[in-house]
Amino acid sequence: MSMLNNRAASHFGIQENHELDRRDKQAWVNPAYNGSPPSSPPTVRAIYNPQSLMANRYENLGKLEVLPPYPTDMKVMESAGEKNKKEEKPRGCCYSIGRGICGLWGTTMTEDTAGNREKYVKTSLRELVVYILFLTDMCLLTYGMTSSNTYYYTKAMSDLFLATPTYSGVDFQSITNMEQFWEFAQGPLLDGLYWSKWYNDKPLDLGPQSFIYYDNMLLGVPRIRQLKVLNNSCKVHKNFRNEINGCYDVYYEDKEDINPFGLINGTAWNYFPEKKLNGSSYWGILTTYSGSGYYQDLNMTKEESAYLLQNLKDNLWLDRGTRAVFIDFTAYNANINLFCVIRLVVEFPASGGAIPSWQIRTVKLIRYVNNWDYFVIGCEIVFCVFILYYMVEEILEIRIHKLSYFSCFWNVLDIVVIMLSIVAIIFNVFRTLKVNALLGKLLKKPDIYADFEFLSFWQMQYNNLNALNLFFALIKIFKYISFNKTMAQLSSTLARCAMDILGFAIMFFIVFFAYAQLGYLLFGTEVESFSTFVKCISTQFRIILGDFDYDAIDKANRILGPLYFVTYVFFVFFVLLNMFLAIINDTYSEVKAELSGQEDEFQFSDIIKQGYMKTMMKLKLKNEKISDVQKALGSGSKELEYEDFKNTLRQMGHSDHEISEAFTRFDHDGNLILDKEEQNRMISDLEEKKNSLNAEIENLGKDYSNNTLGKPMKNSNSNGVSQAEFQMLVQRVVHLEQSIGSIVSKIDAVAMKLDTLDESKDQMGRLWNINEGGKPFQG
Repeated sequence: MSMLNNRAASHFGIQENHELDRRDKQAWVNPAYNGSPPSSPPTVRAIYNPQSLMANRYENLGKLEVLPPYPTDMKVMESAGEKNKKEEKPRGCCYSIGRGICGLWGTTMTEDTAGNREKYVKTSLRELVVYILFLTDMCLLTYGMTSSNTYYYTKAMSDLFLATPTYSGVDFQSITNMEQFWEFAQGPLLDGLYWSKWYNDKPLDLGPQSFIYYDNMLLGVPRIRQLKVLNNSCKVHKNFRNEINGCYDVYYEDKEDINPFGLINGTAWNYFPEKKLNGSSYWGILTTYSGSGYYQDLNMTKEESAYLLQNLKDNLWLDRGTRAVFIDFTAYNANINLFCVIRLVVEFPASGGAIPSWQIRTVKLIRYVNNWDYFVIGCEIVFCVFILYYMVEEILEIRIHKLSYFSCFWNVLDIVVIMLSIVAIIFNVFRTLKVNALLGKLLKKPDIYADFEFLSFWQMQYNNLNALNLFFALIKIFKYISFNKTMAQLSSTLARCAMDILGFAIMFFIVFFAYAQLGYLLFGTEVESFSTFVKCISTQFRIILGDFDYDAIDKANRILGPLYFVTYVFFVFFVLLNMFLAIINDTYSEVKAELSGQEDEFQFSDIIKQGYMKTMMKLKLKNEKISDVQKALGSGSKELEYEDFKNTLRQMGHSDHEISEAFTRFDHDGNLILDKEEQNRMISDLEEKKNSLNAEIENLGKDYSNNTLGKPMKNSNSNGVSQAEFQMLVQRVVHLEQSIGSIVSKIDAVAMKLDTLDESKDQMGRLWNINEGGKPFQG
């Protein structure tokens, strides 16, 4: 075969050699077939490498590749070949490593997949696999920071401080005046904060700190703080000035009272700004309150704290100017490693009375304690690596597509996820350092107020950020599965009806807000769900979903109430909402009809089918080769010579390399003859391999039949072939290759004869030259 290749190589031009090198000597080279009549008599030149084909007959099955036509001008071919040879430089190991690294960031936006559907699907599939790994790591981080214990911890604290009644039966949630506030503060509040005895009245003996529910250590001491407004901060009508002394406006920060009052001495009677208290604003029910005010820190024991509260009550610490009272404290449960930061708020509106509210934040501020936490550290490191990976990927895509990169929604979502992740990483580092500093300070001075309000607030924002980030990350899965027609229906429907929905939304919200202001003005003074314009909007959405209180509307206005309700339900629910659904439904029907009429493109299922078919064909081909060898052994006698073995297998289409390799494997003595023992050893080995291959083919066929991949397509317009037709084609290809193998063997024989003729011709030429030199010629 080498002689044939050497002989054929002498007829190749530079362009053919270059093309052969580029194709890695695994392609047919036929310059005569260029799609147009040749300008000169065609000379068919073909290269065929049977060894590489027989070594793996189905390596390139299913990959149809059209070679570019050759130019008819051989001079152009030669000049092009020489130019390419000059331009090509040797590519070493560094180049291969560089290409491999760049391939890590290969996406559908960085690779040229416009004309290759299969490459597009495979690239999308690779992106999806990497992204699922990233998403799994993000889920481990997000859910690793929370657990069901947070809910039960919050519920336990809520039941203790919100639902425990006083001796008069009033709990915190039902406080309506200042007297009830003091009753709660001196009763359930102190009883809940300071636990000094077991249920059998025996002392706890757990040190100076209080342990709520026996397990939750009270950090530091609680703090009670109030905000006041100035007297005469509003104006009294002249007709009532003689009867009404003083006017205290609703709370505004610029109307805060900052003057000392009462006993003057002590923090409870002197104003402290927000910066000095390291406080933060609070969004209450009525308004937003600043972090400044007058405050009193309680003590480590219940008795001392009760004395301080009684002193405040006796000296009228709360008066007409008080607009809000805050009670802040923090508990830590070492069993579940959670902090519970509690703020109880009672607002005293200018209208009189009291409005209680509360804020309980159960957060995990100390991150690394047990084995699971150390596993989360590893996930955090992997998360940082993924973010760096996606940052490089997005930079490469922006570099290629410039500003057009931001025209795609999914690309913008990529940037949002990366930015949120970077913020989360920065905060995670900041929170760890800040908590360590605060705990160190608290351990040195356990009798001071432990201000975890700032950290708990930002920890909640961090949790919210992670929740949004995970939400966006899950939505982004649609980006990687959009190559599937079924998955593309949602995005195509929303994209097509976007303008119609926008126009409809304008009309909808005009009617919706008109009814909102009507409900606010009609029922705002009597019905809580209509007391503010924002609540009106929320209530109207609830009416659409069927959640409403018709009796409250009817009692507030017996004429306009029913009229408002009936007309709103008719126009908004029966008319506008159904128009909205009709727009989406019609667009979806159009998109589905268009997708069903399209030709089936290369899908993810086709990749699985290809892998299955290739595996099946390889196994069957191996099985056929084993059967051929068994036939060759069966045709021999007690001793089988190499030539007989070779000739038998050659007729079946096997190459000399395969025959020699199979023979020498069992010819241990090297005499080119297989005796009876060696034949038996070969037969048993082949039988064992054949049984294992049959079992593997059977199992693979069962797995395939259980799936829907092998089922014929339901679309009658499909141009695909059935399984039987495909197998028939495969058998034809196998027979064709076997025939080609025998032809190649004959070509080898012809090449050997040609070489013999060349040698004879050379000898005749030398003798002829000698004869012309005057020496006699002797035949």
